[in-house]
Amino acid sequence: MNRIAVIREKVEAGQRLSFEDGLYLEEEADLFTLGELANIVRERKNGNRAYYNVNVHINPTNVCVFRCTFCAFRADLKSPKGYVMSDEQILERAAEADRRGATELHIVGGLHHQLPYEWYLNVVRLIHREFPRLHLKAYTAVEWDWFSRMTGRPTRDILAEFKDAGLGSLPGGGAEIFHPEVRDLICEHKADADSWLRIHREAHSLGLRSNATMLYGHIEKPWHRIDHLCRLRALQDETGGFQTFIPLAFHPDNTRLSHLPKPSGVTDLRVMAISRLMLDNFPHIKAYWVMLGIKTAQVALSFGADDIDGTVVHERIYHDAGSTAPQELTVAELRRLIEEAGRVPIERDTLYREVVRDNGRWQTGRPLATV
Repeated sequence: MNRIAVIREKVEAGQRLSFEDGLYLEEEADLFTLGELANIVRERKNGNRAYYNVNVHINPTNVCVFRCTFCAFRADLKSPKGYVMSDEQILERAAEADRRGATELHIVGGLHHQLPYEWYLNVVRLIHREFPRLHLKAYTAVEWDWFSRMTGRPTRDILAEFKDAGLGSLPGGGAEIFHPEVRDLICEHKADADSWLRIHREAHSLGLRSNATMLYGHIEKPWHRIDHLCRLRALQDETGGFQTFIPLAFHPDNTRLSHLPKPSGVTDLRVMAISRLMLDNFPHIKAYWVMLGIKTAQVALSFGADDIDGTVVHERIYHDAGSTAPQELTVAELRRLIEEAGRVPIERDTLYREVVRDNGRWQTGRPLATV
């Protein structure tokens, strides 16, 4: 029996794929076989459903002490591009989210070395006080590591303080590629893989759910990607706290890696499918339309993805790096895209509870079951 047949048997039986299996799929499997196998897992876990949410992004500052080679968003302290949002601007963005019927505010930004820890804490406290129904998905593990460096306090204590202030969950950013061969070249000074994984472990221990990501299509090799996925899978075995995995396609424009080509649509779909196959313990895989583009995100719903994110108003990080996707999509557009892909659109909140709307009001219903 050839290798792909053995892998197919494992997938159909619900058995875990090894590192070697993943590397074989990366290097040898054809695209349509990958899609077929990933769809088996996708439908086993989520049936014909495809999820979306109504969310708004806020990036409170783009001033950043780090100079990651892949980042087009950051700015130096004295750069005319740099900004820091005022309390009034932050509250206006939250008010806009509330008016739009958003269930989530996604908060990430730069590591501003002249802003105190309390400023970052105040962003969450301020929004939660004025708009307590908004779920605040805030700050990547790199930011939590920075808060610890600033204060000399353990990240677990900081996470607990933010949770008391209104933090709802953690986004998955900052993971990039875990292996130091790559990480040391693209983001050498920021939180390393062990720190990223530890912070998410600590968040899960506090009852906070989180997402996970992988930035692909730059200088990494296939085995670096499989290594990354296996490390995430191991932590999920331990904590069960991850909700969804988001493969992030590298956008080279306006970065120090601008000489590299963007990942192709074929690469996007291969990574999506292999992620679904390797991360057998992750409930959801997201096709983030801002990075993939709308058409590829649609196709990804048949290559392992069961979520396309949300309305995503005011996203700056990937648009600064050359994303040509729209700045936002309406709910009607999201539902149409999902239906065109042959899936059933389901609005969810951040914690994957179904959202029910009636005359402009919303409430969460039952948790959306997954296998």
